[in-house]
This record gives sequence, C-alpha cells and structure tokens, in this order.
Amino acid sequence: MSATILPGTPARPGILRRLARGLLAHPMTAIGAVLCLLIVLGAVLAPWIAPFDPAEQAILDRLAPPGGDYLLGTDQFGRDVLSRLLWGARISLVVSLGAIAAAMVVGGLIGTVSGYVGGRFDLFTMQVMDVLLSFPSLILGLIVVALLGPELVNLVVAIALTAVAPFARIARAPTLALKERAFVEAGRALGYSHARIVLRHIIPNILPEVLVMASLWMATAVRVEASLSFIGLGVKPPTATWGGMTRDGFENILDAWWLAVFPGIAILILVLALNMVGDGLRDATDPKLRAE
Repeated sequence: MSATILPGTPARPGILRRLARGLLAHPMTAIGAVLCLLIVLGAVLAPWIAPFDPAEQAILDRLAPPGGDYLLGTDQFGRDVLSRLLWGARISLVVSLGAIAAAMVVGGLIGTVSGYVGGRFDLFTMQVMDVLLSFPSLILGLIVVALLGPELVNLVVAIALTAVAPFARIARAPTLALKERAFVEAGRALGYSHARIVLRHIIPNILPEVLVMASLWMATAVRVEASLSFIGLGVKPPTATWGGMTRDGFENILDAWWLAVFPGIAILILVLALNMVGDGLRDATDPKLRAE
C-alpha cells in the first residue's frame, strides 16, 4: 500500500533526499550549486575577506584599473570594486531570499486554499491572480517601489508581490487533484478539520513543486532587484548593490570598463547558477523526467 493513502503520513517520503540527489545528478546542476554556495559564502564572510571598507573613499586612487592593491580596480570615488561586490551580494541575496520566501508562503497558501475550497471562491481568487500575472515582473515591481519608496523592505515587498501569483498557480494545480485522492477522503471520513487536511496532507505533497518554483524565481528576483537598483529605485547609495554599481559604471564606461563589467558578470553568474539549480530540482521532483 502506498504511503500516500495513510492519513497523517507524509505523502512523499525522502523529499530532501531526492532533491539533494537531483542536485548531484547532472554535472551542470552540481556546478550551479557550487557557484551559489561560493556566492553565499562570499556574502556572509564579506566583513572578513573584503580587502577594504566598501564605503571607504580614496580620491587619489579613483578609477584605478584592476591589479595591484585593487584586484578589480576602483570606482569614481576610489572605492574598491571587489569589496563592494562582496558586500553588494548581501543585498541581492537578502532581497531575493526574503521576497521569494514571502511569495512562496503567501502565494502557496492562496493557491492551496483556493484549489481546496473551489467554487466561486476559487474562480474569484484566480481572476485576481490573473490580473497580477498580466503585469510584467519589472513593471509591477517598479510601480510598487515608486509608490512606497526605495527602501530595503519596500524592495522585498515589491518583488514578493510580483511572484505571489505564479506561486498561487503552481500550488493550486496539484491541490485540485490531491483533494480528490483517497487519503484526503479518508481524512474527511475520520473527522479531520479542513485546516489539518490542508496543512498535514496536501501541503507536504505540493512542497516539491513549490520549492522548484522558488529556486527558479530566485533568479528572477535577482534580476528584478538589479534592474530596480540600476534605474535608481533600489537601496539608496552609498550602500553597495550590484545593480547600482552597474549603473554607476555606465557613466564611466569608456574610461573605466571594469566598473560595469564586473557587477554585470556577478549578476550573470548568480542568475545562471540559480537556473542550473532549479533545473536540477525540477528533474528530481518530476516523475516523468526521473523515468527517462
């Protein structure tokens, strides 16, 4: 008898083990995981491994090319680019993780409850989600930040709002199928409350799909944060952000190419690594792909 038909028993045992196996199943996925780990370590250890204070100005060394004491050069204020990249990674990761975690919880609950309840409530809720989906992520984030102001918390809220609707959709679809399954019917027959059925029997089954969505949308969140910072709606200067560094670099692109190139490469590497990890998680959770 399958474990999924026993009320109170997780429907998919070994989720974390399968996800870890999926990450290591393909070389490109493993490379993506390693790159993500290195970026996270660089951000966490920035106070100890950054060679200079990211806000420290050395006017005499302004626009110094890469090499010597400044491995990646300096900007127009004489600030070390490498140090600012390490500290800027913190902003990108904190904003992206915070936004996607909030969107995953809020959107996942909306989609799960909507699919479980069904009827007019489901129809109305999904129509609201469709309205949100009609806005491009960057445009919706730009509107929210422009209304609330360019603060760190507002940036997280703006990016989270752009991701709520996709998470609601990805959580609703399997819920519609699961609520008709035998183990859910058995829970109802035993007198379990709707909250218990949703929290203990449905959510554990849809968690892998939501986690895959989260890993893929992390890359989108990094791009949106960098884009908003690039147009001046991110965290205020002099706080180092990758998007803000790229914007500042364009003002000196002819004289100091490294100011825009190195932050751009950092964004590219992080987005690529997150997409690699997302592909690996998808392979680990999709039965059809696992069977190939």
